[in-house]
Amino acid sequence: MSFSLTFLFSSSSTALFPPRPSISVFASATNTSRFKMSSDSLPPLPENRIVVGCGGVGLDFLAAVASYPKPDDKIRSTSLKVQGGGKAGNALTCAARLGLNPRIISKVADDPQGKGILEEFEADGVDTSFLVVSKEGNSPFTYVIVDNQTKTRTCIHTPGYPPMLPDDFPQSTMSSELDRAGIAYFDGRLPETAIFIAQEAARRNIPILIDAERKRERLDDFLKLTNYAVCSAKFPQVWTEAPSVPSALVSMLLRLPNLKFVIVTLGENGCIMLQRSKNEGADLEEVDVESLLESLNQRKDESVAFPTCVSSLETKLRADGIGTVSGRLFIGTAEKIPPSELSDTTGAGDAFIGAILYGGSWL
Repeated sequence: MSFSLTFLFSSSSTALFPPRPSISVFASATNTSRFKMSSDSLPPLPENRIVVGCGGVGLDFLAAVASYPKPDDKIRSTSLKVQGGGKAGNALTCAARLGLNPRIISKVADDPQGKGILEEFEADGVDTSFLVVSKEGNSPFTYVIVDNQTKTRTCIHTPGYPPMLPDDFPQSTMSSELDRAGIAYFDGRLPETAIFIAQEAARRNIPILIDAERKRERLDDFLKLTNYAVCSAKFPQVWTEAPSVPSALVSMLLRLPNLKFVIVTLGENGCIMLQRSKNEGADLEEVDVESLLESLNQRKDESVAFPTCVSSLETKLRADGIGTVSGRLFIGTAEKIPPSELSDTTGAGDAFIGAILYGGSWL
């Protein structure tokens, strides 16, 4: 199986992200009013459209405020929206709206929040056959304070209870979750259940993608199985203790032999990707990864508003004090969105994951 990067990194199509609707595809992966997809310029759907995702779902209460409150302040919201959330929930909703057939593996309670989550998934075409509904407890929910002044958000999360465990599924159900799946996606949550599914995916040679936002319980176990990783801006250096982002990416490929590429997202500054060479033993020129990144940055065209991509040739990348790895380095720019069109950044990284799931094709 292979994972195609044509959709994400194409210097000819400049399609680093899915096309932006009238407001912003990055604003929220689950907000129906802000996340309408157009088929214009989208690449063809992969032959295998089934995506299995295991991780967090929930209900988000988004309160927009003129500016973030100071301690002991009493302020009024400028708007309030209630909608589905959770990293896995957002990413799979994005994937469904782009035309894939995602299955969600998670857990909610039989309460009003849980029923709302189920209804949103079903309306968007996300398969909820493997979404466990507990008769007792509470569904996950998050209070999100959206700062209209800085266009940022602050999240206060309440986990669901009781937690999800492998015993929530009979053995026969656990084995059928991955049937005909083209890729398995994990956001690092629900570790006891998720690691069991990831191990089964690896046994079946189903590609695994993980969203490495921060250090979480059993994350190292996931990373050992992972073929593709998308990281937050801080994660690579925190996990590897490398002195810079590019050297951290080299370190990750050296420490994780199954990893075919790693992407680090940088918000309005786009992203960086390091892709492992298929021919590690090739006679390639050796270059310093820091210098190579600097040279790629100099090739970026800052005058265009739409996303673009620049990449190196296949080469041997050296990180001082860490080692060398053969591969290609990519820089993807982010779309320049006018402030008047940007609502907030809730779900932006999750929408990016959804685009990656869409951009992949499996042979």
